[in-house]
Amino acid sequence: MTGTGEEQDGTERDGPLWWERRRAAALDVGLGGVSAVECALEGVSFAHEAGLPVAVGVLFGIAVGVTLALRRRWPIAVVLIGIAVSPAAMGFLLGVVGLYTLATSEVPRRTTAVLTSLSLAATFVVMYIRTQGDVEADRTLVIVLSVFVAVALTVPPVLLGLYIGARRRLMESLQERADSLERELSLLADRAEERAEWARTEERTRIAREMHDVVAHRVSLMVVHAAALEAVAAKDPAKAMKNAALVGDMGRQALTELREMLGVLRAEAPRPAPAPAAVAVAAAVAFAGGYEDGPSLAELEALVGQSRAAGMVVELDVRGAGAGYPAEVEQTAYRVVQEALTNCHKHAPGARVSVRLAHREGEVAMQVENGPCDGKAAEPGLPSGGNGLVGMRERVLGLGGVFVSGPTEAGGFRVSAVLPVLPALRG
Repeated sequence: MTGTGEEQDGTERDGPLWWERRRAAALDVGLGGVSAVECALEGVSFAHEAGLPVAVGVLFGIAVGVTLALRRRWPIAVVLIGIAVSPAAMGFLLGVVGLYTLATSEVPRRTTAVLTSLSLAATFVVMYIRTQGDVEADRTLVIVLSVFVAVALTVPPVLLGLYIGARRRLMESLQERADSLERELSLLADRAEERAEWARTEERTRIAREMHDVVAHRVSLMVVHAAALEAVAAKDPAKAMKNAALVGDMGRQALTELREMLGVLRAEAPRPAPAPAAVAVAAAVAFAGGYEDGPSLAELEALVGQSRAAGMVVELDVRGAGAGYPAEVEQTAYRVVQEALTNCHKHAPGARVSVRLAHREGEVAMQVENGPCDGKAAEPGLPSGGNGLVGMRERVLGLGGVFVSGPTEAGGFRVSAVLPVLPALRG
């Protein structure tokens, strides 16, 4: 279906048949009625000139005039009808409005040019013949007058139609572009919300992992010392006092680390009504500072010493020299060893434990292995949430490392991890 060139207002289609809107249908029907009346009146003169009954001329004029109502559906047919009846000196409104509609429609410009030329020629010929026969005038004057009338009745409606059609297409193009931009913005907003949700999930996971690493190890040692304190309280008061002091030290250390972590989380005060993505990113940036304040491999000896103080037999083997690794590598390596020792306290009380740390070119490797559990050792009864190995794996894989864990042939358990040290991350 071809358009008429009137501006599209973006409303939904509510017109009958091929009309987009009821208003357009009413306009075309009205124009068809006016054109039918005009052609009917002109049909009277045509009937007298052709020697036909007046009723025939009137009916013919009405049939020609009402075709203007079809201008939106078949603009080419309307123009051809106007050209065909031009010798009968009828269809002024039909010809002008038909040419305007043709110019605004989606008809190829070559077709529009051909039909416009035919209409111009037909109008010129009819005007020339009628003027030459009605008045005694100079032939040049007749030609000039005929050209003027032909141009006046043909060119202005075509030019106006071309302008309106181009303007309408421009508005449609701008509307399509605006709709496309709106869809893109909506898609970007959805993606931003997804990234924000992902960042929030990552932060929740990371905070939970940090809380687990900080609390689980200290509390596990506290439970071990408390069990030993209960066992020797009556037999060896001196040892009981030593264990009690160790429990107090462990508790204070756990509280200190918790306060430091909470301090990092409270470092950035939230601003009023921030965007969800901004909240997640700000939390990620703020919490990332925890790497700088977290533990490092330099504290590994102290970590092993705490397990030894709790009665565990731990062998520490460090090979190579550290080269000042990035904070995230130092902390991740420390946490892996810490969590592995915590699991030894929970699941292998009394077993011998071997901690190995190797500084290699471009990477640092660690391994914690415990032997078979000593059946005579007292079971500390430590609860397990089942997230220790998961947390270690997430930490290592997050830095692009390799993590392997599983039972050994001797009946123990081994945790191994390798962390890469990229040149861009070196301090």
